[in-house]
Amino acid sequence: MTLRFEQILADGVAECSYLLGDDAAHVCAIVDPRPDVEIYLEAARRFGLAITHVFETHIHADFMSGARELVDRLGGQAKLCVSTEGGAEYGFDHEAVRDGDEFKFGGLRMNACFTPGHTPEHMSYLLHDDDTETPWGVLSGDAFFVDSVGRPDLMGDDQTDELTEKLFHTVRDVFMALPDDVIIYPCHGAGSACGPNIGDRMSSTIGYERRFNDYARIETLDAFRKAMQADAPPVPTHYPRLKKVNANGPEVLRNLPRVPPLTVDQFAKATKSGAQILDVRDMMAFGAGHVKGALNIGARPELSVWAGWLLDPERPIHLVLRDGDLAEVVKLLWRTGFTDFGGYLAGGMSAWREAGRDFAQIPQISVHELKDSENVTPLDVRKPDEWEDGHVPGAVHAFLGELREKMDDLDRDASYATYCASGFRASIAASLLAAEGFENIRNVPGSWKAWSAAGYPSETPTTQ
Repeated sequence: MTLRFEQILADGVAECSYLLGDDAAHVCAIVDPRPDVEIYLEAARRFGLAITHVFETHIHADFMSGARELVDRLGGQAKLCVSTEGGAEYGFDHEAVRDGDEFKFGGLRMNACFTPGHTPEHMSYLLHDDDTETPWGVLSGDAFFVDSVGRPDLMGDDQTDELTEKLFHTVRDVFMALPDDVIIYPCHGAGSACGPNIGDRMSSTIGYERRFNDYARIETLDAFRKAMQADAPPVPTHYPRLKKVNANGPEVLRNLPRVPPLTVDQFAKATKSGAQILDVRDMMAFGAGHVKGALNIGARPELSVWAGWLLDPERPIHLVLRDGDLAEVVKLLWRTGFTDFGGYLAGGMSAWREAGRDFAQIPQISVHELKDSENVTPLDVRKPDEWEDGHVPGAVHAFLGELREKMDDLDRDASYATYCASGFRASIAASLLAAEGFENIRNVPGSWKAWSAAGYPSETPTTQ
């Protein structure tokens, strides 16, 4: 046999799903699929494999599960396998998985291993060659990451202490009990908020993590609890919503969500009715001219996460695109649960301008202009740890994910220049402020990277 093993990364949500199979037996399994499932069907066809099982390591909070979508695309012939440990309940048909259950795919054997803590039902999967007792790998889901572990605080304050204790024992009694050469394949890489300080590498070994993973090296529960509390990143607003959606079962669409083209008149009518407008063009194009009230999140993988943070899932999304962006943008939005679209502006902003429609602008200023501006306040919208590592002197801080809640702390008569690491998040912030009625807003392309490259001074909270 040839073992077929594919790690498939969904950029933006930094989510890793897996194809595992045996090309002699022509069977495989998919673990933790995202909703745009064609990638798994294509991979299976390429290897000459039939997908017989679809597994979820746990009820995900950070992205929309594609398990039901994939099983439906397979004609209902594959088994949808989910953990029923920890009292987990689901609103869809499934095959229950319990601790110790075994699954065979030709010469590959998967053994379910209960690893609670990130969630009550979390299940990891030990990977074996058919005739060996010692695993060569483990699909660790969100229980264990490169340089990190899963966060235990996503189920609410009333469960955090209990889950923290369970996670501590999962890390020490399960993962750290494995041999050093076992390879760890996590569900997330760097950029995910499902764990603190997740490393950049896409896999690791137990031996490496035993030596260098700060969380795995903690020896007491009290110290572990303090580290989890101190290092947890902000919780994105879409996590509680997607947790419920994935437990109940996402709607099966059988294709990409539908997005009809709209004429300028149709789009204008929607805007007058208070439509939710998302402009996915580059910050410079958006700043030069956009439909008033639009939110600017560029068509990059990070679109998934920031749409989850900032868009209202109860309102249809109206899109302003670059040419050729529609399918990719819809996939990115689908990954964080957005499936309701009012339509897209046919012809884009060119059609809007040529029809004589009014448009808004947001000035873009360089870091050099920012440094020399006496009446402009830098507004840093990066994460708290980025702010603390160094920021523009005289800046105020309002993390982008919490900006709506912090607007009352800002002076609506003041002039602000939004900045982040590169300008991507800053443009989101500038568009959000402008849509909320702030009139003196600028964006700083290049942002902190450009400021640092220019050799300009910085300060930290301890030097202020």
